[in-house]
Amino acid sequence: MRIAKPPLPIVMLAFIIAVCCVTVVAQDPQPPQNLPTAPTDPIEQLHLMPEQRQKIRAIRESQREERAMINQRLREANIALEQALDADNPDDALIEQRVRDAAAAQAASMRMRILTEVKIRRVLTQEQLATLRQLRLQAREITRDQNQRPARQGNVLRPNQRNGMAPIFPRREGVQRNPRP
Repeated sequence: MRIAKPPLPIVMLAFIIAVCCVTVVAQDPQPPQNLPTAPTDPIEQLHLMPEQRQKIRAIRESQREERAMINQRLREANIALEQALDADNPDDALIEQRVRDAAAAQAASMRMRILTEVKIRRVLTQEQLATLRQLRLQAREITRDQNQRPARQGNVLRPNQRNGMAPIFPRREGVQRNPRP
């Protein structure tokens, strides 16, 4: 007894309908109920007055050139360090100097960022500072949650963690190694 094969157009039509159904289900416009909604713009949450916005803009504008020079210095220091590391015969003294240069450029960048933030904070009211602190805490929590790794159980390593630094066979619980004299 032979089973009749359906004609090709019918199979194609069934396939297209199935793909459309899956696409419609995947494009459900309702957000999942268990996910938090995206926060609104942090600048809007601070409720800055027009004169505050103007002062902040003036602070950032006054430091634009210096910030650009510091960032350029940092990029150049990192490039020089990479070139020293990539040399056929790396010179330890040169690498050490390049590391110091990169660290100094990084420190200058951080100093500029912090001093700018201090000036901007002086423009904000106490309520705005409290809101800013809360927004920063939320941002840190989100970053921490995104970077959090699953906890390791015991001394068990994942296959990609066997880099020669850890023992191939993990220690057994309760088994004591030979103590040193």
